[in-house]
Amino acid sequence: MGLFTKFFSGLKKTQSKLSTEIRRIVTRSPKLTEDDIEQLEAALLASDMGFAVTERVVDAVRRTYESSGGEAGNVLEVAQAEVESCLCSGTSRLAKRDGLTVVSLVGVNGAGKTTTAAKLAHRVKAGGGKPILAACDTFRAAAIEQLNLWGERLDIPVVSSNYGADPASIAHDAASSALGRGNDYLFIDTAGRLHTKHNLMRELKKLHRVIGDRIAGAPHETLLVIDASIGMNALNQAREFNKSVPLSGLVITKLDGTSKGGMVVSIQHELDLPVKFIGLGEQPDDLQAFSPAEYARALFFEE
Repeated sequence: MGLFTKFFSGLKKTQSKLSTEIRRIVTRSPKLTEDDIEQLEAALLASDMGFAVTERVVDAVRRTYESSGGEAGNVLEVAQAEVESCLCSGTSRLAKRDGLTVVSLVGVNGAGKTTTAAKLAHRVKAGGGKPILAACDTFRAAAIEQLNLWGERLDIPVVSSNYGADPASIAHDAASSALGRGNDYLFIDTAGRLHTKHNLMRELKKLHRVIGDRIAGAPHETLLVIDASIGMNALNQAREFNKSVPLSGLVITKLDGTSKGGMVVSIQHELDLPVKFIGLGEQPDDLQAFSPAEYARALFFEE
């Protein structure tokens, strides 16, 4: 399955609703009325595109539509181009340094951090690398078991301990193990925590401090994992996590199950944090490197 095919398949719910609404609105007359504009804004906001991006897209669509005499196809192309221009152009590649690169996965409960850590390790291994996983979510016994099961399934080593163990100690042990084994990537699955729980955010800072004392500059990537179905609520999560532990990028999961795919655009546009990967399914290969051009096209057009 090609990259655009995966993007289209994963964003089908968003694309179907968005393009259908736009075509319905803009094919009624050669000039857009105020009511048309309001409906167009509503359609874009319903996909969680955000106010700033919605305003840019609507302005561009209105100019193009009225100057072209009402060509709906052109309108979709203009919307696609405007959305693409709002997306960060930063690389979707993971950071890579000589020796061991440490990647910390952070976020709230249920966002998909454990699965994402395993899928990122799978990508590294498929590319010829030597990844290792650290089960630092010790608040949930199920998380430890889940990551160990992923490790067995993908044949990737996992460093773990018992439920309730100190996450920072596990991270330290995992770093020592990775250095001893000659691994080139260590993926740390941290516990889910609400960004409003300051004691838990302090614990996350401690984990990062300990891993930084063991390996210079670590973590070299701190990726916030966000569940796409929460839409614009993700903005507050990203803002607050970024205050506590500076983020290097975002991973958006569960995009295949929501019609709010526009939230990726609004978050990138407002926070200027690159989306590095998006989750478009449950299989190991369904975590895709983010492509602004393919993403923007998949929001408005069928394959």
